[in-house]
Amino acid sequence: MSLEQLLRAKLDPLDAVAHETARTRSDNDLNPDWDNHPETRPAAVLAPIIKRASGWTMLFTERAKETPAHPGQISFPGGRVQASDANAVDTALRETFEEIGLARSFIEPIGAWDRYDTITGYRVTPIVGLVEPGFDLALDPREVASVFEAPLDFLMNPANHEKREAQWQGRTRYYYAMPYDGHNIWGATAGMIRALYERLYV
Repeated sequence: MSLEQLLRAKLDPLDAVAHETARTRSDNDLNPDWDNHPETRPAAVLAPIIKRASGWTMLFTERAKETPAHPGQISFPGGRVQASDANAVDTALRETFEEIGLARSFIEPIGAWDRYDTITGYRVTPIVGLVEPGFDLALDPREVASVFEAPLDFLMNPANHEKREAQWQGRTRYYYAMPYDGHNIWGATAGMIRALYERLYV
């Protein structure tokens, strides 16, 4: 089975996304003794998988240091669900265009995987979009400092899923990190990647 066939077979179909039937993961997956998250404001992100001839990659953003939302962190393009959005897919595509200028005409949304609750109070629906090469990007400097791509083979290799710890609110918390080529993919973004790996291969 090819990677594309695997994705199409294992991801939640887009009509299921609209009906909120997906399973939920969270920042507490590695911290089961922590309380559940008190709020779950709806958000969505796009996990752009670029169909490079040399090997498929996943595109990430580095947040601008001036933005109030997770400054300097590595993330997928995305954000809060707005009242004008038809569904999570619409949110992910709208935010992707606003943040990095990736046009919808290059993206084929094919499904979602487990929703992800963050310690900052969001319930994020991650959407996989297959992206045809040849696009141009236009970054919104208020939100995004830069973008980069990481090989999907690297991200889907559990040997690259490091478990780290840090102090937060006076307690030890554990989280995933996937450092790649000078970029530290960690926290919720790494947790979502881990959940995608488990959806596809475990």
